[in-house]
Amino acid sequence: MEGSTSPKALRVAAISGSLRRGSANTGLIRAAKEICEESIPGMVIDHVDIPDLPLLNTDMEVDGGFPPAVEAFRASVRAADCFLFASPEYNYSISGPLKNALDWGSRPPNCWADRAAAIVSASGGSGGSRSMYHIRQVGVFLDIHFINKPEVFIKAHQPPKKFDSDGNLIDPEIKEELKDMLLSLQAFALRLQGKPANSKHAA
Repeated sequence: MEGSTSPKALRVAAISGSLRRGSANTGLIRAAKEICEESIPGMVIDHVDIPDLPLLNTDMEVDGGFPPAVEAFRASVRAADCFLFASPEYNYSISGPLKNALDWGSRPPNCWADRAAAIVSASGGSGGSRSMYHIRQVGVFLDIHFINKPEVFIKAHQPPKKFDSDGNLIDPEIKEELKDMLLSLQAFALRLQGKPANSKHAA
């Protein structure tokens, strides 16, 4: 209709804590992107790569500026309406690459603050639960607002097979769990922005 405007899409900066080719966690981001394109109108997944980020070193900050890879990353974080973290569990905690990205984004001014986020994890026996709770703990200082439910812990190496050899999600039940989590994130992010949201999916 002439004069009508469609609502602005919710942009989700999605970050994988694994740099490995064929990573199941990066595969979860691809799956989330496909789910949004197919069945969640108004929500767009932007995969933000982090392999090029240098290890945090404040000596690299010159006159308030950052190295080019860090500047580009921080710009992607600032442009997002909310966040999706997909990360394995390394030694009962957060993966090094993800922690490094969180730290670079936190350098003043903090790029993460006052936005919604969700976490999904594909890992070993715990499904990444310990890593997920450590990410939440870091998020307290960064002023990130995480959805509480649903929690999606994926025991990636236990049968039935959940990912193919390229890390693509092939389990239909987990795809439904991921969809429910994305709907919850969408509702919570809109609520934080003061926009109407379906309370069924609120955090």
